[in-house]
Amino acid sequence: MGVKKSKFVRVKCPDCENLQIIFDHPSIDVKCLVCGRTLAEHRGGRGLIKAEIVEVLE
Repeated sequence: MGVKKSKFVRVKCPDCENLQIIFDHPSIDVKCLVCGRTLAEHRGGRGLIKAEIVEVLE
């Protein structure tokens, strides 16, 4: 069984199209810094990302 690495991702807010870098395993809900929409929800591991992933950062 392989270990899945956590990564940072660049996402685009579906409301205001702001680009923001977030962690894909967030410990809290992550909101857009411009409009306040929830971009990722904490799920105790990999978060539920509710925005378009534009780029995965290595």
